[in-house]
Amino acid sequence: MELQISDGIVRQVKGADAPMTGLAIKARTIANFLPLLCVRTGARIVHNSDRGYTGIRFETKAAGPVVLEMPMGEEPYRLIQEFIDPDKAGRTEVELRRFPQIYKPQGIAYITAEFLRVNGFLR
Repeated sequence: MELQISDGIVRQVKGADAPMTGLAIKARTIANFLPLLCVRTGARIVHNSDRGYTGIRFETKAAGPVVLEMPMGEEPYRLIQEFIDPDKAGRTEVELRRFPQIYKPQGIAYITAEFLRVNGFLR
C-alpha cells in the first residue's frame, strides 16, 4: 500500500493514481525485496510532500515509525526514526544510519531489514 501526505492530510494511493517518479519506482523496487518480517510490521511506501521525501515507512512497535528515505541525486540512503511529538531539543527525527547508493535494491532491502532486526525495531 502507498500513502501520500500533503498539507498534513494522509491519503491512500492506489494503482494508476500512484506517482511514477524515479524515487517512487526505486522505493517500490526495494519494497519488493523486503523480507516477510518487514512486511508484517506494516511497511508502506510514503510520498511525503510536507517533509520532501519518498521512502518506505516501517511501523515498529518498539520505537514508532522508521523511514528509509530514497536518495536524491548523489546523496546516500538514510534510515531515520520519526517522532510523533518533538523531543526536548525540538527534533522531529533522528538519523539511525546512512549507506551509499552502491548497493542493488536487494542489498538495500537486506541491509535495512537486518539493521532493524538486530537493533530491536522489529519483533
